[in-house]
Amino acid sequence: MKVKNLSFSYHQNPFIENLNIEFKENQITTIIGSNGSGKSTLLMLLSRIYKPQTGFIEINQQNIQNYKIKEFAQKVAVVHQKNQINGDQDVKTIVGYGRLPYLHYSQKLSQEDYEIIDWALEVTNLKEYKNRTLKSLSGGQQQRVWIAMALAQKTPYLLLDEPTTYLDIRYQLELLRLLKEINQKYKITIIMVLHDINQAIQYSDNIIAIKKGRIIVEGKSNEVITSEVIREIYGIDLKMTQLSKQPYVFTV
Repeated sequence: MKVKNLSFSYHQNPFIENLNIEFKENQITTIIGSNGSGKSTLLMLLSRIYKPQTGFIEINQQNIQNYKIKEFAQKVAVVHQKNQINGDQDVKTIVGYGRLPYLHYSQKLSQEDYEIIDWALEVTNLKEYKNRTLKSLSGGQQQRVWIAMALAQKTPYLLLDEPTTYLDIRYQLELLRLLKEINQKYKITIIMVLHDINQAIQYSDNIIAIKKGRIIVEGKSNEVITSEVIREIYGIDLKMTQLSKQPYVFTV
């Protein structure tokens, strides 16, 4: 996935200007930045929810805007900050919606579809909850349901917008470890937005830091974050050290 000369405006006000990014295949890239920096907007552009004013995003050398809806959904799965579904449906039904991009109108799920659904439930440790309703699950379990639905799409790209925002620290770490495992085991390219700098360093291969719609730094997660970068991105001085050969930011 490549971003080329990308610009985007809100109500004629330039917000993202002339971005150029090449996301590393089969790796985890995390986008960080302060509130209003443009990180979630960039994810919306990557997921085709927003359309660029100029420039484009391409997958396999084709502008994503030129893919048909179902074709694009077979290439990119998205987990938003807030995910909703009508009614209180059971987990297996919700995960099964991930197969819709492969079905024609009124076509029923095939044996292969059910096998993929079972695989997604197993990968996310949800098999024992497959007959439970979504509302009966904890916040961490619910987030895993949305990830399972995304996995059922069987896409090479998985985009996540602040997936840990509403979770306590236990479920945050469980979720990030799951994403790391999914990336390493199934070679899915993951692009996500996170607020926590240390989590971004720990669970990413690459980091892109954004401020006011432009890239401040990008590169390997254990190399690009420095006190100077943090000051430029967030306007605050924080001390740093090394833990297990990785940078660690003191946030107190």
